Amino acid sequence: MPERQTIERARRDKREGKAPTTQAGEFVREEIEHVREGKHGVRSTKQAIAIGLSKARRAGVELPPPREGQTSPETRQHAERDYKAGHGRPKKKSAKRARAVTKALKREGRSAVSGRALSKQARTAAKRRGPTSRSVAAKKAVRTKGAAGRSAAARKAVRTRSRAR
Repeated sequence: MPERQTIERARRDKREGKAPTTQAGEFVREEIEHVREGKHGVRSTKQAIAIGLSKARRAGVELPPPREGQTSPETRQHAERDYKAGHGRPKKKSAKRARAVTKALKREGRSAVSGRALSKQARTAAKRRGPTSRSVAAKKAVRTKGAAGRSAAARKAVRTRSRAR
């Protein structure tokens, strides 16, 4: 079950007109924090992200399942199930299964959510997107960011540009 604060932050993002992926980002952030706190581990960075997205769908974020060909049919099916659960009455999971999942996750490592691992994941995800897609995302960010966010982004851009030289 997601924390109340996470749901509130996602709702605030929705009110501000931000994309469903941005709203879902709050749940992913929560999951990363859980791993860092030692509540459980994950096998990979992707798994931490997947758990967060699943929680977001169940909480009612309008995040559709991945398109065909992007993931396995099984993963798509799970995402569809979570999406439907968030838009109606969720199906009750058995306590035995919930315990088994938690126990399995506790055996996994914690290094998948280190700064280095997250940075690597972000870079590989960005590489898969074309320049047009990145440009469209940047333009949308400018529209929804607000004045303070824009100036912070500009300061960050200056820092990264100076590092690249």
